[in-house]
Amino acid sequence: MAISEQAERTDRATREVVRNPYSVLPNWLYPTFVVVALSAFGLYAAWVVFLQPAGYFAPYLSPFDSPWIKSGIPPGIFVAWAPLAFRLTCYYYRKAYFRSFFWHPRSCAVNEPQRGKYRGETAFPWILNNLHRYAFYATVVQVAFLWFDAIVAFDFGGRFGIGLGTLVMLVNVILLSGYTFGCHAFRHLAGGELDCFTCSRTARVRWRLWKGVTVLNVRHDRWAWASLVSVLLTDVYIRLLMSGVLHDPRWIS
Repeated sequence: MAISEQAERTDRATREVVRNPYSVLPNWLYPTFVVVALSAFGLYAAWVVFLQPAGYFAPYLSPFDSPWIKSGIPPGIFVAWAPLAFRLTCYYYRKAYFRSFFWHPRSCAVNEPQRGKYRGETAFPWILNNLHRYAFYATVVQVAFLWFDAIVAFDFGGRFGIGLGTLVMLVNVILLSGYTFGCHAFRHLAGGELDCFTCSRTARVRWRLWKGVTVLNVRHDRWAWASLVSVLLTDVYIRLLMSGVLHDPRWIS
């Protein structure tokens, strides 16, 4: 056997057994989880946005329908584009769906099945990822409405109260805020393009803001998944109340 052929076989065998150096889990597990989770959420979101009435059970409003625009069109259509665009262009989710749906690559130190031609974010549709900052602006507006909805959820016919739905909505908006304001785009807005953090009062303020955003940013993936699940559970809870399947425990002053 030629030395070059033997070396090639050895190299091939080495590539076949190489594993992700950052995890003991199988390389296919994380991509499979992402595909299943995002596909299931996407199907549920499409069902809610296009086929269901507004998720409202006083005083609770589903995050899919906030702000509630009353018309003959399902209200989710008017607002769902903002969080959709934000998550699709999110730095973390881009990594997640590239590795999972396209196996590009599916894990660290694992070869791709087919490299193909990659031009980064200079060609359609990936050039749209450059709109992430603008999607962030739109999402901030929606998160503000969600905070308003969470405050309204303490109002039971003009009386202060707390229901299980109140807590569900409050946890949801906290998780969404952690995800939104831990965004890489916001981190850049807070402290980017500065040569000196201590040369002026404005720079020092931006440095402190940047440090705060960084605390959220280092766990951006966890905020992303936690907020995705909380949006789903909040909507499910409200719709179960609407259908009479669940009863909302409440304390009212």
